[in-house]
Amino acid sequence: MADDKKAKKAKKAKAPAKKAAAKKPAAKKKPETKKAAPKKEPAKKVKPAPLVVRASSRYVRIAPRKARLIADQVRGMQIEKARALLQFSPRGAAHDIAKLIESAAANAENNHDLVADEMRVAEITVDEGPTLRRFRPRALGRATPINKRTSHIAVALSPEEEI
Repeated sequence: MADDKKAKKAKKAKAPAKKAAAKKPAAKKKPETKKAAPKKEPAKKVKPAPLVVRASSRYVRIAPRKARLIADQVRGMQIEKARALLQFSPRGAAHDIAKLIESAAANAENNHDLVADEMRVAEITVDEGPTLRRFRPRALGRATPINKRTSHIAVALSPEEEI
């Protein structure tokens, strides 16, 4: 029992020591200095956006996957080179895209007083339009679906940048 009493006294003696060690002096707060407001930079001159001439064709009766093959070929080309490529392309979508580029070039000449031959295909997108669903009769009284897909094609022409 004497050992138990000594152990309890030792614990009591150590406990306040831990509390004293646990207490740390409060950190001094630094007085907050007011920072000067950041100086505003003078407004930069914004370059006017380059002129873009747009044309679009909607509900074109060709699958978007097939039209994108041609669109990827003419993207970024000069108008003259794009016309030549589309004229001799065996793909059916080439005819529709050629008509659309001609329409955008006519818009540039008539609406914006630009020279069409100095333009390039800045962007061309082929999006999916509504699908016409048809059914074909098959053997044993069955029918299989036929999906006739349509496309929305959009072209943007911009003047050639001189390098």
